[in-house]
Amino acid sequence: MGEQHGQNRTSPNSAFSAVFTLQALAGMCINTFIVATSCTAWLRKKSLSSSEKILLLLGCFRFLYLCNTWIYIIISVLFPERRFGTAIIFTFAIFPTFLYFSDLWTSACFYAFYCLKIANFRHHLFIYLKARVDRIVPWMLLSSMIMSLVNCSPFFKIIDVVNNASINSTSLETVRRVNEELRKYFITVFFVSTSGFSMAFLIVTTSAFLLLFSLCRHKNKMQTSSASSLSINAHIKAMKSLLSFFFSYTVNYTILILSQYYSSDKNLSLALSAFQYSFPVIHSLILICSSPRLARIALRILPCATCKGCPGRR
Repeated sequence: MGEQHGQNRTSPNSAFSAVFTLQALAGMCINTFIVATSCTAWLRKKSLSSSEKILLLLGCFRFLYLCNTWIYIIISVLFPERRFGTAIIFTFAIFPTFLYFSDLWTSACFYAFYCLKIANFRHHLFIYLKARVDRIVPWMLLSSMIMSLVNCSPFFKIIDVVNNASINSTSLETVRRVNEELRKYFITVFFVSTSGFSMAFLIVTTSAFLLLFSLCRHKNKMQTSSASSLSINAHIKAMKSLLSFFFSYTVNYTILILSQYYSSDKNLSLALSAFQYSFPVIHSLILICSSPRLARIALRILPCATCKGCPGRR
């Protein structure tokens, strides 16, 4: 009975590891494609547009986050009694937290950039920002990394306490002590983390609604002026992409909030983590499909693109 109970207890971890391995490998391939495409354009043109800079940084954050987390999960499953030192604790605890917050804030910068670039409003502040959007992007990216450091600052205290209490602890002991410290500092961690999530989500929501309102208004003007159906279809496609971005970000935000509340429930926490880790994969895939340049390059290198019946060859 004890052996069977131990097997049942470890089965959720094994199932989660298998699911996340598939997600991580898919996400690393997708984001490697984004980074490689951006770097190729950088080498060819000797410069990058503002959108390419955001995509490059976003792809790097997501690749490193998925790779780092995947390596830690594999080590924890294969070597549960492995002893971790200070550098390993920092690498697999603080670094992925910073990368995940950077992913959220850089995604928010991406939404804000496209809102300024595409939307059309006559307000003086909006016109001022729109004219200087390319100069603002580097500052937006720098601010996103600063905010990410601020949002993960409570974890520095927790890891410091754990590290002082358990030098050379095994991976399972380290995870247990981290969870204990998280419960002890739950209010601080919850407030700081939720504030970071909510501020980024507020930027995304505001940008999405402003951009959607501008696109709808412009589409109605084109319909009344008998504009070409190609222009109208292009705006409809842009609105669909925008709604897809917003829906994926909203689902991810909801999962993040739920994971804060139900962190003590192991099975539910693992299920929420599986959904949470899928965001960098799904959102990057949407970015590729919604970008004509990235979609064209992806179709060119995919094996199915050589088939005569492939839509990319038509």
